[in-house]
Amino acid sequence: MDSDCRQSQVEPVRRALRLWYKSVLGATLLENENRAIGAALQDLFGYYLLQLGQLTGEDLLAESRIRHRVVIDNSALTIEQRPDLYAELDAVPVRSDSVDVVLLHHTLEFESDPHQVLREVDRMLVPEGHVVIVAFNPWSLWGVARLLRRRKGRTPWCGKFLGFNRLEDWVGLLGFDVVDVHHVFFRPPWRHEGVMRRLQFMEKAGARWWPVLAGANVIVAKKRVATLTPIKMRWRLRRPRVSDVAEPSSGRMRSD
Repeated sequence: MDSDCRQSQVEPVRRALRLWYKSVLGATLLENENRAIGAALQDLFGYYLLQLGQLTGEDLLAESRIRHRVVIDNSALTIEQRPDLYAELDAVPVRSDSVDVVLLHHTLEFESDPHQVLREVDRMLVPEGHVVIVAFNPWSLWGVARLLRRRKGRTPWCGKFLGFNRLEDWVGLLGFDVVDVHHVFFRPPWRHEGVMRRLQFMEKAGARWWPVLAGANVIVAKKRVATLTPIKMRWRLRRPRVSDVAEPSSGRMRSD
């Protein structure tokens, strides 16, 4: 996390981010992210789906076909909106190799140790399980706005925006392959509702012409299976040598 966010604890930053998602800009972004998350989850199957971190009251898992869905966080949105399980996101009390899909909705940008969160995801996922990561893109208009605003310590600009290449490297080190990417929100991060509506045309244009400049990315990565490759032993026949079967004699040869 950037130094501006380190001035506060993780939990106050997360509370501020929850309030930001209720603003015009946050709600507009969430609407686009929710569609991309739903499209990603529709193609993933299994028995258990886990969401680490709850920043909004929206049901981000609604489009999944997986029946058993669990939301985990260390605090509640409101008294009525509580996670299914209270736990720290970098030390989840879930059995290893037991989860099929994990969703990280802007979890890594605002955790003090994002690498440990990813290691927990790797531990919990079954072989060939999937992780869906939603993260702000630093190489976008949102990244430019972050450079201008992060010194004020406001969310979401004080978080550590994670580009596609960096996330691909992180998950690759843990043995994951990126199998799909959804690029989300190409409009500038303005808070005026009327302007945002008039700029709606930028969504289709951006998806077609400049996808790498999306405000956020939804990345789907698959856990590789480590397989053992049998090595066939090669047998080679060797002709016996005299030295292999004969013993040296210490006596001298007699000449008749």
